[in-house]
Amino acid sequence: MKIDNYKPDYMIEAVYQLDAESLKKLGIKAVMVDLDNTLIAWNNPDGTPELLDWLKEMRENEVKVIVVSNNKQARVARAVEKFGVDYIWRAMKPFAFGINKALKQFGEKPEEVVMVGDQLMTDIRAAHRAGVKSILVQPLVSSDAWNTQFNRWRERRTWKKIIARDGQPVWKTKL
Repeated sequence: MKIDNYKPDYMIEAVYQLDAESLKKLGIKAVMVDLDNTLIAWNNPDGTPELLDWLKEMRENEVKVIVVSNNKQARVARAVEKFGVDYIWRAMKPFAFGINKALKQFGEKPEEVVMVGDQLMTDIRAAHRAGVKSILVQPLVSSDAWNTQFNRWRERRTWKKIIARDGQPVWKTKL
């Protein structure tokens, strides 16, 4: 396992801390974002006022937001319909399938997109495979769905290797 495949390009505490101005300075036109524990808490599909404010800021600044999720279509559609964002379901992360599909479907270039997620083993790995920048965020809630718990165990082992090689990473409050 090559550690660089799992190391995020950036780390911020929450997706809501991404601001449109900073993204545009980086040449970013679209934000691909994981759904559960990144955009919304996996056990709370209603989102938060911060989410609504963030989505409004992205729209006003013409930065696309596209959910790229491993979930089934019905789950993703139900979760994002109230937010009015595009989505890719059954993305098959850690493979690049969903990210590549979104790039093609929404007409974006890899260098103009970031993938934001809460998991090294799926979101960050898929971003690297697709050649897009990656942003790791802290999970919105500390509990995970049963199928994510195994990835969290693998993630802890990978973090130990990254820290041993590169030192303790720093979580930023803004990009």
